[in-house]
Amino acid sequence: MASDKPLIWFVVGDRLGDNGQVEALVEALDLPCERRYVHVKAPWIKGKPRVVPSLHHLDLDASDILAPPWPDLLITVGRRLSMVAQWVQQKSGGHTRLVLIGKPSGSARPYDLIIVGPETQIPPGPKIMKISLPLLKVDADRVRAAAHAWRERFADLPRPLVAFLVGGPTNPFVFNADVETRMLQIAGDVCARGGTPYFTTSPRTPPAFTAAMRERLPAAARLFEWRRDASDNPYHALLGLADEFVVTGESISMLVEVAKLRRPLAIFPLPMSLLGKVDQLRRNAARWLYQADGAGRHDSLRAGLRRIGGWLHVLPHTRDFLAVHRSLVEQGLAVPAGGQIVPPRGEIPSDLERVVARIHTLVDQLGKER
Repeated sequence: MASDKPLIWFVVGDRLGDNGQVEALVEALDLPCERRYVHVKAPWIKGKPRVVPSLHHLDLDASDILAPPWPDLLITVGRRLSMVAQWVQQKSGGHTRLVLIGKPSGSARPYDLIIVGPETQIPPGPKIMKISLPLLKVDADRVRAAAHAWRERFADLPRPLVAFLVGGPTNPFVFNADVETRMLQIAGDVCARGGTPYFTTSPRTPPAFTAAMRERLPAAARLFEWRRDASDNPYHALLGLADEFVVTGESISMLVEVAKLRRPLAIFPLPMSLLGKVDQLRRNAARWLYQADGAGRHDSLRAGLRRIGGWLHVLPHTRDFLAVHRSLVEQGLAVPAGGQIVPPRGEIPSDLERVVARIHTLVDQLGKER
């Protein structure tokens, strides 16, 4: 290399929550990093491509150019972007080191560092770094600006103003009539307190659910129906001005964003389909199998099962949303929805410095190898 500094890329896509984790990490690194944006083709925005080193799932005309000189280090997040990372590594002849945020889909072998939150169940190992909460950084300036712009529009709404942040079905969770009924009940409780339930939906919210809310919400409630590039989206204004929050449990990014703002937060639990309940048993088993070893009497059993699973290459990587719920509640940052929503009493865990130190160690190793 002509430069004595490593070339670092960070690869982002269309998922703002995922991008936010990468961008928060890159900002904290305080190292020169080059951004590469890639645009995923429509069939793969929700579809799950098989994870191989490939760009077949990208719209290359709408993406940044991926060409030599190949980076020494590449940081990214998620299934679709991990395929890009592995493709770059392959093109570099194995030279590029990879840092992945979140659960690897497929083998963990291509990565030098995997950063995972409490939702990710993965076998422990030297390249696995566990953190307490996702590395999301709240855009405080954007929240303040939105709060200023919307303050007068919210001024006449009876308090408490309770923001209902609604996501959408994600395995193993479903949106069904029970979700509508329970959410309407909580909204009715807010109205009975003299307050205003303010609903905002997301790209994943089922249209049928939104239509039901539109027809059945109390007169005092407000509903924003998500639209791409809408100029009147109240989401960030609600983050700044709402008194309490009810957030659907499948949206880790929204839960963490509210928690990091230290706002009163209630987690709205979603029901599971029959297959989802069976699948949750697998997630529970993975959580037990991969928990940190201590002085417990089952440690040797877990270690033995992990060794056998490693030999057979059958150890699964999975996500357990309920683990995030438990973590937030245990840390005093949230309560289950349906009861009184109280201010947070716990401290926000900060893992960013540890992650930055770990990546600086990787960069130092790269310097020694050049």
